[in-house]
Amino acid sequence: MKPTEWNPGKLLELSGHHWKTGTLHAGIKLGVFSTIGDKRLAGSQVARELECAERGMQRLLDALAAMGLLLKEDGRYANTAAGLAYLCRESPQYLGYIMMHHHQLVESWTRLDQAVSSGRPVRERGSGRGEQWRENFLMGMFNMAMTLAPRIVPQIDMSGRKHLLDLGGGPGTYAIHFCRSNTGLTATVFDFPTTRPFAEKTISGFDLSHRIAFRPGNFLEDDIGSGYDVAWLSHILHGEGPDGCRRILSKTVKALTGGGMVIIHEFILDDTMDRPLFPALFSLNMLLGTPSGQAYPEGQLRQMMKDAGLNQIRRVRFDSPNDSGILIGSK
Repeated sequence: MKPTEWNPGKLLELSGHHWKTGTLHAGIKLGVFSTIGDKRLAGSQVARELECAERGMQRLLDALAAMGLLLKEDGRYANTAAGLAYLCRESPQYLGYIMMHHHQLVESWTRLDQAVSSGRPVRERGSGRGEQWRENFLMGMFNMAMTLAPRIVPQIDMSGRKHLLDLGGGPGTYAIHFCRSNTGLTATVFDFPTTRPFAEKTISGFDLSHRIAFRPGNFLEDDIGSGYDVAWLSHILHGEGPDGCRRILSKTVKALTGGGMVIIHEFILDDTMDRPLFPALFSLNMLLGTPSGQAYPEGQLRQMMKDAGLNQIRRVRFDSPNDSGILIGSK
């Protein structure tokens, strides 16, 4: 990898990059992109529809145009193709929920120095976050999974598999896509009880309630069932320390039938721990929000899989916007 050639301009741009992030988040939070939609509107019209001060809205619109997120012509603003696809709430590819989840993390990132100094999280966990936090997180995960699942599912051969465990599966997005692509497959989504209404609504919306069940519980503490011949663990290991990961993998392997398969989807670091960039930054995010969570290097994940009784471990690479990867092992 070619080292970055830093200079004062690049350093100052990096230091002030949160200005761009704040501008994007404000546009989404206020509903600018959704309000404009496929129209061309004057700044005064956008301000009026969103009940904002024209002085403030005009500056926000101009900044979004300067960033290339809006188009400005003859004093009117329009969405770019990317804005229509990813920033308008009506679009099936809408990324606004996950971006609002990122917005909710900003305050804790301003205290990263405290977390690094203490080695302890600074972000509140649990019910204190409120319903808006949960909606942004769940809908954000759902929309991201809807984007990634069509890229991932064709890379994994599940022919002959009968029962999938989607551990910590949230709304069951991956279980849905695996079942749609494998007609003989049924699935159980295991996650916290609070996730159940959203999951069952999502599964029903794909007309798969007869093939995908929801089982409530805490996968670290509760019985996760048995008789599965394939298990999908997407972005749950990074929330735990190594001991928690070993417990999860051990329980998962015990729940599998002979010849069962475990598929781990994570932000996987190289064994040097300093790349790729997103998993390295995500590991800091886990420091901010969890007592022991982190992004793991491939070698450590492979060793934990072997210790749990898995073999024939292999890496599956696919086109991912955030450097996530897949490891597969067999019982």
